[in-house]
Amino acid sequence: MSERSTLRGSRLGARSYEDERGVEFAERQVISYGCALGHRFEVTFSTEAEIPALWDCPRCGSEALRQASDRPDDKPLKPARTHWDMLLERRSIDELEALLDERLELLRAGLLPGTAHLAAQTRERKRSA
Repeated sequence: MSERSTLRGSRLGARSYEDERGVEFAERQVISYGCALGHRFEVTFSTEAEIPALWDCPRCGSEALRQASDRPDDKPLKPARTHWDMLLERRSIDELEALLDERLELLRAGLLPGTAHLAAQTRERKRSA
């Protein structure tokens, strides 16, 4: 048998072989939060960090408020622009009605691609009426 040499290494997720000598850690502070369901938890921040007033609760996912702080003011939200709002920025109601009438005529006449069957149905209804 031939000699086998094994390649030694480490697997993913293994311990780091670096040591902590000469490393100066940043100063930390522990901030307490509480959610509406009564869950209390703590989050560690750097002393230089800006501390948020709200944090997601790790147990239920709801908003948790920082202990001994007031709820921040909600920013007024802009109403969402709908398709109709954007359309009215480009055209007036009279223009839209004229376009609708024009397209309906083309549709009923079967002149729009893929609408010949609709024109035939319209003609049959007119004959039977």
